[in-house]
Amino acid sequence: MGKILSWDELKRETDRLRAEGKGVVFTNGCFDLIHAGHIRYLVKAKELGDVLVVAINSDNSVSRLKQGRPVMPESQRAEVLAHLDMVDYVTAFDEDTPYELIKFLKPDMLVKGGDWKKEDIIGSDIVPETCSLPYIKGISTTKIIERIKRLGK
Repeated sequence: MGKILSWDELKRETDRLRAEGKGVVFTNGCFDLIHAGHIRYLVKAKELGDVLVVAINSDNSVSRLKQGRPVMPESQRAEVLAHLDMVDYVTAFDEDTPYELIKFLKPDMLVKGGDWKKEDIIGSDIVPETCSLPYIKGISTTKIIERIKRLGK
């Protein structure tokens, strides 16, 4: 899948696109089970620039941050995201936060969901613009997993 890139490949590509005058929007997350909240969020993020880069936490990173997860392995999470029209590129990071990747890529804008305050968004200190999109109430991976567990009983 040509949209799933290493950090170095992604850096070359985003540098080339910025040289063409395109704005690079960066977002990140686990994206463990893609749901309507993710889709709405990614559509809005894409509207904020020309190129949308989605960085996913690696399996090791997710397992450190969320007990009993990920549900879906990194390769499958990346593949699903790469097939979404609004997503231009996907990469993964192994750290707990994407700070080093953000510092490396130097995107034009950072975007996170409304459960994040602008000032708390990782990398907002090094990127020209940061946006916290409205939170979509009632839709979350955690709630979906809890519902599945209840249905299985």
